[in-house]
Amino acid sequence: MNNTSHYLCPICQHALTLQDKVYRCDNNHAFDQAKEGYVNLLPVQFKHSKDPGDNKQMVNARRAFLESGCYQPLRDTLVKLYQQYINGGNVIDAGCGEGYYTMAHSMDNNQVYGVDIAKNAVKIAAKKYKQCHFSVASIAQLPFADGFAKWLYSIYAPIKTEEFSRLLADDGYLVTVTPGEKHLWELKQMIYQTPKYHNIGKQQLDGFELVAEENLNYEMLFAHGEQALTLLAMTPFAFKSSEQLLSDLQQANNFICQADFMIRVYKKSIVSS
Repeated sequence: MNNTSHYLCPICQHALTLQDKVYRCDNNHAFDQAKEGYVNLLPVQFKHSKDPGDNKQMVNARRAFLESGCYQPLRDTLVKLYQQYINGGNVIDAGCGEGYYTMAHSMDNNQVYGVDIAKNAVKIAAKKYKQCHFSVASIAQLPFADGFAKWLYSIYAPIKTEEFSRLLADDGYLVTVTPGEKHLWELKQMIYQTPKYHNIGKQQLDGFELVAEENLNYEMLFAHGEQALTLLAMTPFAFKSSEQLLSDLQQANNFICQADFMIRVYKKSIVSS
């Protein structure tokens, strides 16, 4: 039995059909569905490294941190915005990681797709969240047809305006999440002699109109040092950590650190003919 999928072949951009756990296009390019349910649509010739994306240590650290609930206010805010503006149609999480935000958008009246270049993360997401669709692919070439999505969001991932505009329907929305000025400020103070605030200047995105902006700021309390170490391990700061920093965090019971996010909602601009 053939089942038309919503994926495009990354090699020739023809539609893929799922049959016997193999996605295949009419040019006979084939991609196996993994036992966890995801499909790898990142051919080896498109990779810039052997194992692109976050490594397994960072993926596992982020998974543990997110499951602690520290970023749940961000997840709840994103879902609230989705329900406010669209509440239906196809949703894409561009840079989905382990699927923490992806699964929260899954409802009875939509289909939710998570895409990430890190196979380690997608494997975890697909195994845990069966109600969503996951694939390994580059967000610079998302494996969907033009106008496929009503709602697309990107959390701390590169913004590919031309590709996102192609992918969104004329009445579609793009949501971006970037660090607020004092995101993880207390952690930065432990790492840098002269820490600097994040730049939160508005970014003009070609092909999009900014329709809403929200700053979400709150304190996170880590009762035990291990929780603070998990936070460090899931950030790029991990590469700058010293033995002294690791020791200090290990002993930092009741460590308070700020979460600070800039959330922006953009509507796709319709170009008149």
